[in-house]
Amino acid sequence: MTFLSVVLLSPVLALAATPEEKGLEIELERDRRDTGWGDNQATLEMILRNKNGDESIRKLRNKTLEREDDGDWTLIIFDQPRDVEGTALLSYTHKSGPDDQWLYLPALKRVKRISSNNKSGPFMGSEFAYEDLSSQEPEKYTYKYLRDETIDGVAHFVIERDPVDENSGYSRQVVWLDQAEYRPMKIDYYDRKDSLLKTLTFHDYQQYLDQYWRASRMEMVNHQTGKSTVLNFTDYSFANGFEENDFSQNSLRKAR
Repeated sequence: MTFLSVVLLSPVLALAATPEEKGLEIELERDRRDTGWGDNQATLEMILRNKNGDESIRKLRNKTLEREDDGDWTLIIFDQPRDVEGTALLSYTHKSGPDDQWLYLPALKRVKRISSNNKSGPFMGSEFAYEDLSSQEPEKYTYKYLRDETIDGVAHFVIERDPVDENSGYSRQVVWLDQAEYRPMKIDYYDRKDSLLKTLTFHDYQQYLDQYWRASRMEMVNHQTGKSTVLNFTDYSFANGFEENDFSQNSLRKAR
């Protein structure tokens, strides 16, 4: 779909007068298209790769509960290897204010709260920060439309989003979304000194419930360390009947 087609089909976009308004409207349309799925779960393979190309592999599961009045709740559980088995991260994303996150460490048999000052830290040695694992609610950023860009024959919107939270490890993020489906295809993350830190790319999108798109593979590359982390998603399922009790701090200890 061309940008002109998108504008003609979207009166909201047509009314956006400034780059800030247009960037926000693109984000709101992305969010609108990914609302109403209820809950989902998937199995993951996490591949950690150092600058020499050496790899280590971990097996995980995650499940997510969509919430109408606030951000989503997510539980990530490590199944392999043995030294991290049973480790679990619970995230409550909030549309305003800092997110709540807790990490269960089975070796210590204790739940550790992740403070908002540490949200920019690496998650379990990966190139994903704790804040990268929260749901990306529109209220968490301010926006600015930058340009249209065609990559491999596919038209994209390019927008900048700046974190509202002063404890974010990022000064800004530049996001590429395909104009046909509003799916994120690439995100450049800039550190607090405004140097390019990481790039996240999304691959092999699959559509579920005839509406919702999920990437089968994500790759985060750290440009400053040469390390990277790949997440391969399989066995996606929706409408699992999850309830809030499945995402309590007690559920962390029982997640294994």
